[in-house]
Amino acid sequence: MVEITFNAQKREKAGKGAARACRREGRIPAVIYGGKQEPVMISLHPVELEKALDTVGFYEANITVALDGKNYSVVCQDVQFHPVSDRPLHVDFLRK
Repeated sequence: MVEITFNAQKREKAGKGAARACRREGRIPAVIYGGKQEPVMISLHPVELEKALDTVGFYEANITVALDGKNYSVVCQDVQFHPVSDRPLHVDFLRK
């Protein structure tokens, strides 16, 4: 099984405006949810994400998100892509 690790940064705000601001900074907004815990809003480096998306079995991979010294074990639930450029716009991760 494929092992993928992302180094994430925490996002403070949620919503459309905050996600657009994150993209203007050159990062991809994402969220970690599930497990009867509060959602964690993060942003990912686009090069790391695009390399991982090219990996065979990305949606079944064991993904580790490193955030502020804490590791989250997740799976990718959904990736939203831009309709024209086909670049990732947002990622949803589900806790294991």
